[in-house]
Amino acid sequence: MSSGSIPGAIVLLTATLRLATPLMLTSLGGVFSEKSGVVNIGLEGIMTTGAFFAVYGSYISGNPWIGVLFAMLSGAIVAGIHAVLSIHLKADQVISGTAINVFAAALTNFLIFKFYGVFSQTPGVTPVPYPRDAMLKIPVIGTFLSELNWFVFLAFGLVILSTYILNKTVFGLRIRAVGEHPRAADTLGVDVYKIRYICVILSGVLGGLGGATLSIGMMNMYLNNMVSGRGFIALAAMIFGNWKPLGSMGACLIFAFADALSLYAKKFGLPLPQEFYASLPYLLTMIALAGFVGKTTAPREDGIPYTKGER
Repeated sequence: MSSGSIPGAIVLLTATLRLATPLMLTSLGGVFSEKSGVVNIGLEGIMTTGAFFAVYGSYISGNPWIGVLFAMLSGAIVAGIHAVLSIHLKADQVISGTAINVFAAALTNFLIFKFYGVFSQTPGVTPVPYPRDAMLKIPVIGTFLSELNWFVFLAFGLVILSTYILNKTVFGLRIRAVGEHPRAADTLGVDVYKIRYICVILSGVLGGLGGATLSIGMMNMYLNNMVSGRGFIALAAMIFGNWKPLGSMGACLIFAFADALSLYAKKFGLPLPQEFYASLPYLLTMIALAGFVGKTTAPREDGIPYTKGER
């Protein structure tokens, strides 16, 4: 079914959900990392590598689900580098994340030429399949469901699961304890380093999955700079959402709505220049950071390296 035959409200809503999905997945990764006490502004670079390796894995295997696994693995590896630098070597976490962002952009540019012999973009691959025709047959909501993809359902499911893990499980309690009072947690037998490593690597898995959503979920190729600041928007959503999965989800939906509006502004006959709508997600990000940072509460030890036995 073409978008022209679908009511405008449904088009805008489904576009919002699709565009929110990579932000939600990546923002969830940031929540886990920072809840454990490790700042991860390398989410942009993690998304970038995830987006590229999702296509590469799909290209060499012919199976887009293998591409998804490649994306998650590449994200875990990049996050693992950040974890070693931040936790073991006690490097400045902001500088480490910034270096990852710069490195990921350069690496993917190089690998496009190395693997494919071209610049700027990879050849097309098979995207993750979605049964749109089957969804259309569902009464009442079939048209709505047909415009989504599997990643949308996965993102919302992971938000619910993450909320449960962080608030209702022993593991979640340990994560929060390590981010708030690592010395007290250590005294009680919690392995602070282990929890932080797990959470940072998990942030890489989720960020890589967010990148895969862009390249083989909504498209079928990797383009240079296709992440285009979404990792930073996901980071802003995490802060806006007060380092909570549900709050981050809400912020991602707001940013994604602005992005969707920029795509369909002409369709709805809105008179403002297209450039204004295109800048809306980034304007909202700056407003959120400027207006809400002081009103949110980060984990107490977020960004502070922990040294066992130090008082």
